[in-house]
Amino acid sequence: MFNIVLLEPQIHTNTGSIGRMCVNANCVLHLIKPFGFIIDDKHLRRAGLDYWARLDVRIYENLSEFYAKNAAAGKRSFFATTKTDTLYFEASFEPGDYLFFGREDAGLPQALLKENENRCITIPMSPEGRSLNLATSVGIITYEAIRQNFKHFNLRKSIK
Repeated sequence: MFNIVLLEPQIHTNTGSIGRMCVNANCVLHLIKPFGFIIDDKHLRRAGLDYWARLDVRIYENLSEFYAKNAAAGKRSFFATTKTDTLYFEASFEPGDYLFFGREDAGLPQALLKENENRCITIPMSPEGRSLNLATSVGIITYEAIRQNFKHFNLRKSIK
C-alpha cells in the first residue's frame, strides 16, 4: 500500500477520481485542508462513484497536523512537481511511501519542495505543456510505485 497525499486539493472531480483509484490500488488517501470544495459534496461522491464508501481517507486541518500523525512521512516521501529534473521512474519506491501532490492551480509550496529537494520527482512532458491533470499525475506515479513493488500487493491482474 502507498499513501497518496493531496495538499489543498481544489477540484472535487479530481479528488473523487483519485479516491476511486486509491480503492482500486489499495492506497490510503490523505487530504490536507483547506479544500476548494465541500468534502460531502455530491459531486465528489459522484466522481468516486460507489467507491467512496470503501475508501480509507484521512483528513487533516493542515500540514503540521498531517506530520504529527504520520511520523513515517518524514522518512519515505516523494513530492511531485514540475520544478525538478528527477524523473518519477528514476525513484525507488517502497510499500508505505507517501506520494505528495499539490493544488491543481499552484502545485506544492516552494518551501516544502526546497526542504525535500532530494525527494522531488517529475513526469516528463513536451515543451508545449506545463502540467498534467492532478488525477492523471497521481495515477501515473502511483502505478509506477505499484509496478516496482507488485509482488507486495494483493492486486488482481485481470477481471474474469
